[in-house]
Amino acid sequence: MKLTASREDILNPLQSVIGVVERRQTMPVLANVLLSARDDRLSITGTDLEVELMATSSVSVESAGDITVPGRKLLDIFKALPEKTSVTLSTDGDRVSLKAGRSRLTLSTLPAADNPSHPRRLSPLHPPTLLRISALPSPNPPPDPT
Repeated sequence: MKLTASREDILNPLQSVIGVVERRQTMPVLANVLLSARDDRLSITGTDLEVELMATSSVSVESAGDITVPGRKLLDIFKALPEKTSVTLSTDGDRVSLKAGRSRLTLSTLPAADNPSHPRRLSPLHPPTLLRISALPSPNPPPDPT
């Protein structure tokens, strides 16, 4: 995976999902956010197994890919960068490199397949399917008000 974006294009969606990411977890991958880059879009996903939040942003994707990185650490890095800085993220094995101005940082990663939200992506329901579902009788009808 390799992408280039402004600091704000990554910081804003990262701030949107970081609320569900905890520093201390029984599963280390839950402290990470999932970065998915393809078709000039970056999706950032965070989960605590009860709630999953996803935010997207337009970026320049040179090579597509998925990886998880420590969420809070990534947020701290992006907050410390000057405004309107151009940032390049690229993966190299089990590491992600971040280049911004004269700064060069390397973060350890976990495979995207380890993220609990990654393998069970839900496909959107089409309106005709929703209409059929809503027309089904309720298994527990409401009590009679009389």
